Amino acid sequence: MPHGQKKIFVLDTSVILYNHQAIYSFADNDVAVPITVLEELDHFKKGNDTKNFEAREFIRIMDNLSLHHSLQQWIPIDRPNHGRFKVVMQEHANGLDATHIFGENTADHRILNTAISLSKEFTRKKIILVTKDINLRLKAKSLNITAEDFKTGKIKDLESLHKGSAILEGLSKSVIDGIYTNNFCLPEDIGIDTATPNQYYILRNGRTSVLVFFNPASQRIERIQKKSAYRISPRNAEQVFALHAITHPNIKLVTLQGVAGTGKTLLALAGALDQKRNFKQIYLARPIVPLSNKDIGYLPGDISSKINPYMEPLWDNLKFIKSQFNERDREFKQITEAVEQEKLTITPLAYIRGRSISNVCFIVDEAQNLTPHEVKTIITRAGENTKIIFTGDIYQIDTPYLDSQSNGLSYLIDKIKHHEIFAHVRLEKGERSHLANLANELL
Repeated sequence: MPHGQKKIFVLDTSVILYNHQAIYSFADNDVAVPITVLEELDHFKKGNDTKNFEAREFIRIMDNLSLHHSLQQWIPIDRPNHGRFKVVMQEHANGLDATHIFGENTADHRILNTAISLSKEFTRKKIILVTKDINLRLKAKSLNITAEDFKTGKIKDLESLHKGSAILEGLSKSVIDGIYTNNFCLPEDIGIDTATPNQYYILRNGRTSVLVFFNPASQRIERIQKKSAYRISPRNAEQVFALHAITHPNIKLVTLQGVAGTGKTLLALAGALDQKRNFKQIYLARPIVPLSNKDIGYLPGDISSKINPYMEPLWDNLKFIKSQFNERDREFKQITEAVEQEKLTITPLAYIRGRSISNVCFIVDEAQNLTPHEVKTIITRAGENTKIIFTGDIYQIDTPYLDSQSNGLSYLIDKIKHHEIFAHVRLEKGERSHLANLANELL
C-alpha cells in the first residue's frame, strides 16, 4: 500500500453493536456503512439489552450527521481530523458475487458485495472490511477482500496483562522478620523503586514467607493476615489477596480473574456479606447469555422462570455460605432476612441498568461476557460509597464477537491498573475439587 494512502473502512453490524461510536475510530479515513447494516440495526433497536442501546445510539448519531446532507453523499464526520462516511446503496457487485459464491442471499454476503463494489469504484483507495465476526473475516479473505477485527477496546498484549500479585524470592531474613514485628516495611526495603497501588506480594526467604501489599495511602508495604468472611476461609495466598481487596474500605473497584473453581464469586459474595453494614444493599448480577444466543423469550414460562436458570449459580454460592451455619445462627437468619427484604438481590445485569447504585456493594459475575462499553456504563453509574467487584474468566467467552483481548474485563484490568482505588487479583489455583482441577488442567 503506498505511504499515506487513504482507506475506506466498511463496517459490519457486529462492530456497531459492540461500540456505537465506531465511526469515530478511523482517524482521517472514510467509513462506509452498507445499507444492509441499517436493515439489521432496525431489528436490534427495540429492547433493553446493551446491543439494543448500541443500535439506537448509532441510529441517532447517523440522524444527527445527516441533518443537512443526503446519506448517499460522503458526509464529514463531526470530529477534528476525521474523514467522511456514507451509506452505501450498491450491493450487487459486477462480476464477483458473494451471494452466488456462497449459495445464499444473507446479510453477511450482501455486506461482502458492498466491499467488492467499493473496491471496483475506488481503485486508488484500500477497502477494508471491519467486523467482529471471525467467520465473515475468513469469507472476506477468501474473496481477496482485506478484513480486520475492530481494534478499539482491544488490549494489545494478553501475556503482559496485569496479574495483581507477584512472588519475590531471596529476601533477607531481617526484612521478613521486620515485617512480622512492625507489620510493614518500605518499598525500597524489598527492592521496589516504583510500586503499583494495591499490588500484592508473596515475600520469601527459603521456607519463611509473608503476605503483603503496597498501600498507596501510607506509601508502605503492609502485612496482610489471613482472615475469614462468613466462615469462608481462603485456601491459598491468591484467595487471601482477593478477600483483602474485597473487604478493604479504600479499594472501591476490584477485579477477580480466574478459571472455574478458583473461588471468585464465592469470595466476592462472602466478602460483601462480611461488610454489609457499610452498604444499604448488595447487588449480585450477571449478564444473561442464552443458549445458542437466542433471546430468553424462546424459553417457556414467565420472566422468573426464564431467568432463574441463569441465576442459579449465584444462588448456589449463597446456599453454600448459608450451609456453613446452623439455622439458629444469627448469620443464617441475617442472610435470609437480607434476601427477603431485598437488601441482597440476585438479578440479571439488565435489571440493574438504570438504577442508582449509591451505598451499594455491586458484584458483577461473568464480566468477561461484557463489552468495554458495558463495563464503562456500569462503573460510571457508581454513586457515593459504592464498591464494584467484577469477576470472570477472560478465556471463557460465551458472547459472539468478544474474545480474551476485546472483552470488558480484560479491557478494565489493562486500563485502570495504576489507580489507587483499584485492585486486581488473578486466581490460578482451583479449590473446588481435585476432579474440577483435573478437568481445568487436562481437558
